[in-house]
Amino acid sequence: MKNIDKDSLNDALARNTLDDIPTPKSDAKEIIGLVKSGGRVTGYQLSDGATVSKQEGVDLAKEGGIKGVGIAHRKDTEYLKSLPDGTENNNLNNLPSISG
Repeated sequence: MKNIDKDSLNDALARNTLDDIPTPKSDAKEIIGLVKSGGRVTGYQLSDGATVSKQEGVDLAKEGGIKGVGIAHRKDTEYLKSLPDGTENNNLNNLPSISG
């Protein structure tokens, strides 16, 4: 049996939870902060200073406008998740939050 690296397995499992991994365009923005209201993510702050709603972020990512994220869903709601890259500090949950 082939020896599988634990980090590679974790990355593969994390990617498997995503519905879609859009290909980012060359000018795609990064998410640098989360907009929260009542502890829930309601939007995203982008590297160009723009703030978008959760749905706008999903739509923009699907168009290739945001890099480093995939699309997941919970019930009928789509949201963004970080792509696993072995670095914890750029995971969406670890980004700074701003009030929405």
